[in-house]
Amino acid sequence: MDATTPARTTARTTPRGRNPRGQGERLRTEIVDAALRLLEELADDQALSMRAVAREVGIAATSVYIHFADRDALVLAALEHCYADLLRAVDNAESGTADPVAALRARTALLGAWSREHPGLYKVLHESTLNRRTDMSFKEEMAQRTTAAIRRCMDAGLAPQGEAETVCLDLRTAVHGAVSLRVNQPDLPWPHSKNRWTGSW
Repeated sequence: MDATTPARTTARTTPRGRNPRGQGERLRTEIVDAALRLLEELADDQALSMRAVAREVGIAATSVYIHFADRDALVLAALEHCYADLLRAVDNAESGTADPVAALRARTALLGAWSREHPGLYKVLHESTLNRRTDMSFKEEMAQRTTAAIRRCMDAGLAPQGEAETVCLDLRTAVHGAVSLRVNQPDLPWPHSKNRWTGSW
């Protein structure tokens, strides 16, 4: 899945063909991709059903259970896959400049743009009940990389010295607060400037 614009495809109208022997992983990937498309639309992990995912892929519901024990296991796998794609996209955005401040701005801007384009996935990643019911430690990697980016700004003398972890938490709080308001209250009179949404915040 592309980290910024995953395409939405329609559900299969004909049964899916059987995978050749030894290609079960291909079906697992298709199930995860289908779950991500549906989660984007539903914006709620509790609204997702294994039967709907099976229908999206064009397989029997029992085939989904071969790969995932229950809905939570499927949603967690889908979110982890999505987050890995997002991490790569953020790292690529940051690598486009040698200026530590510009790099930090680039990674923050990409996160803002991704959240704007995928509000459903954002809500499931950060506001779903699954966050309170299961371990999502894979999300810590983003915080660690942002902390490292802030520390590079400090080491270059481009930001006041301090605890990079604390500054990272403050930045994450500001970004998620702005994103959550825009996702959950889109009718508020937000500024129309693109830079207000994807800029440094």
